[in-house]
Amino acid sequence: MRAISLEIPDVKVIEPKLFKDRRGYFFESFNHRAFETIIEGKVEFVQDNQSLSMKNVLRGLHYQIKNSQGKLLRVLSGEVFDVAVDIRRSSPTFGKWVGEILSADNKRQLWIPPGFAHGFLVLSDVAEVLYKTTDYYAPQHERCIAWNDNSLDIQWPISIPPILSVSDEQGLPLSSAELFT
Repeated sequence: MRAISLEIPDVKVIEPKLFKDRRGYFFESFNHRAFETIIEGKVEFVQDNQSLSMKNVLRGLHYQIKNSQGKLLRVLSGEVFDVAVDIRRSSPTFGKWVGEILSADNKRQLWIPPGFAHGFLVLSDVAEVLYKTTDYYAPQHERCIAWNDNSLDIQWPISIPPILSVSDEQGLPLSSAELFT
């Protein structure tokens, strides 16, 4: 596996080494030792989450203000536009975002360290997303930034209003959100 740094260097695309032949393919989707080497840090995953969403569903921009979670995401079926927003006030990339297409076909994964808000938009008819987290889900600390906050200017690849959860409809603008120092 190899890592590709994005415009926000802490966020990385992870590309597995794919072995294909006439029978199909094989790849190592996670190797703890290799992962820590390519992200140049220690990480311990404690929880796996899986979601199924329909086309034009937008989930996010989510984060936990305490028990902050690093996330390693991959798509098992379908395709999503995955976004990470740096919400660490002390960061030189504060308020910046990066987005990547993750799909079952490209087998790419996205590493989003703690201190980021995260969301994704489903581009295919259906998408199944699996992600590992570095801390447990703590609903009392969950926060949401508005997916369409003008100050972020995220270029979501959608021309109609996305399908949102009730809580995502109530996301706050970055300027009003509780953020990391």
